[in-house]
Amino acid sequence: MNHRTPTSSNRRQWLKTAALGAGALSLGNLARPSIATAADKASWDTATEKGLQWLAKSQSSRGHWNTQVYPTAMAALAGTALVGSGSTTTQGPYAKNISRAADFIISKSRSNGLIGDPKTDQRYTYGHGFAMLFLSQVLGEEGLLDRRREIVDVLTRAVEFSGNAQTAAGGWGYVSADEGNDFDEGSTTITQVQGLRGCRNAGIPVTAEVIDKAKEYIYGCKNDDGGISYSSRQRGSSRPAITAAALAALYNAGDYDSEHVPQMWEYTKKELHDLGNGKNTFGHWDYTYLYYSQVVYRQGDELWQPWKAKLYNQIVSQQSPNGYWEGQIHPVYVTACKLTMLQLDYGYLPIYQR
Repeated sequence: MNHRTPTSSNRRQWLKTAALGAGALSLGNLARPSIATAADKASWDTATEKGLQWLAKSQSSRGHWNTQVYPTAMAALAGTALVGSGSTTTQGPYAKNISRAADFIISKSRSNGLIGDPKTDQRYTYGHGFAMLFLSQVLGEEGLLDRRREIVDVLTRAVEFSGNAQTAAGGWGYVSADEGNDFDEGSTTITQVQGLRGCRNAGIPVTAEVIDKAKEYIYGCKNDDGGISYSSRQRGSSRPAITAAALAALYNAGDYDSEHVPQMWEYTKKELHDLGNGKNTFGHWDYTYLYYSQVVYRQGDELWQPWKAKLYNQIVSQQSPNGYWEGQIHPVYVTACKLTMLQLDYGYLPIYQR
């Protein structure tokens, strides 16, 4: 079965068609630029399928991936990448894998709302945020009533936990504000914001105050050059990766027009658009371009299509013969990030749609 065939439902096909249509409209009804060759597109599709198959085969029968580090975050990121192919928990070639991942994430929900285990998940807010994002993308197409109720319950409590874990400055740290002495930093903040926006889009109540405080946190960390610094407590130089992630999160929140966004966009474009050697990624290439690709995609096809061709060809050239990609943290993490980038155009993940 072709993973790009919309086997899940008519609604899922509509979502994809709408996403692609929005890209065309963004050019003012001009023909979309033809950048990639047929050979390029074939190689992207082949690489994507190989990566998806590797993720599916490397998943344990209990739904997680044996990564040792960040088990909740890895399962959520891998599950999100599989959902990006068009499968759901009940339909498609990766349905069983997504279903097992969802069940694993549900099993990690604690009574206080945290999705994760502080004993095994260092910096557990990462896993919590990515888990909210994954489950929120699953919820809309969940066909089993019992699991749907479970996901709604888990996400409702998870949203409450995130609100309680937010720092006085409006951000989040590696752990909750109480446990982390109210410390916050940019990358975990973005993970929470995207997770919360995914929940809100899926119909889970999220108070506007939490999102507004997070947006003000991001604005408060902006430097004169338009970039975002590491933390409200440790300002210092701007970080391209965090700035790209912050922009992606602001776009998710519907913020395209604030006074800060244009300058942030110009900063990230200057620092990251040249894929060259990734000198400005602070060693976190996959994290950086996971978010920057979302930012460029939202600009419309006139910018996205030529840049996408460079990005995708570079990604394909780095794939191992077995289908995975290597890099920082773990191959599951790197593979999930790259697959998410490769599948942005498919339009199956609501959080990333234009």
